[in-house]
Amino acid sequence: MALRHAVLAALLDGEYSGYQLAKTFDVGVANFWHALPQQLYAELAKLEKEGLVAGRQVVQETRPNKRLFHVTDAGRAELERFAAATPKPSFIRDDLLVKVQSADLIGTEPVIEQLLERASAAEGKIELLGKLLRQMRGDADEEEFLRHGERIGPYLTGLRGLAFEREHRDWCLRMADVLGERQTTCAER
Repeated sequence: MALRHAVLAALLDGEYSGYQLAKTFDVGVANFWHALPQQLYAELAKLEKEGLVAGRQVVQETRPNKRLFHVTDAGRAELERFAAATPKPSFIRDDLLVKVQSADLIGTEPVIEQLLERASAAEGKIELLGKLLRQMRGDADEEEFLRHGERIGPYLTGLRGLAFEREHRDWCLRMADVLGERQTTCAER
């Protein structure tokens, strides 16, 4: 998947400025696609040049002018083409896993600290995603929302992000315990 498809999908919910799009990515899209704000601005410019999004200038009196972007019919067609394409398998690329793999040879203490930091960050994301999901479904319970909600795509990706963060937190805590126990056992020998 290219960043372009994530941007197009995010713009399906309405018109956004580059700043608003970056905030949307931080909250809702970041659980499956990471992008820096400057990457988003550059991608918006490319998409507009290709006719997949259209922008319009909004004049503001007390603030700098801004551009709002929305998906064009050509952008929707590109998303439909992307959705119909056979997906590629996903893979993990994580520097912490390289450290864990070599922890028993390079020293476990810094790796344990990083695992605990990562678990704490995952806990923060779990709280944020839980709040976001509750906001999306409003007064409806989850099953009701999944059956009758107006737009469930962002909710479904939020559920995936929540499951990932919970598993990631639990794995990090367990690996920190395993490495800590091994460290203690080795010191006792």
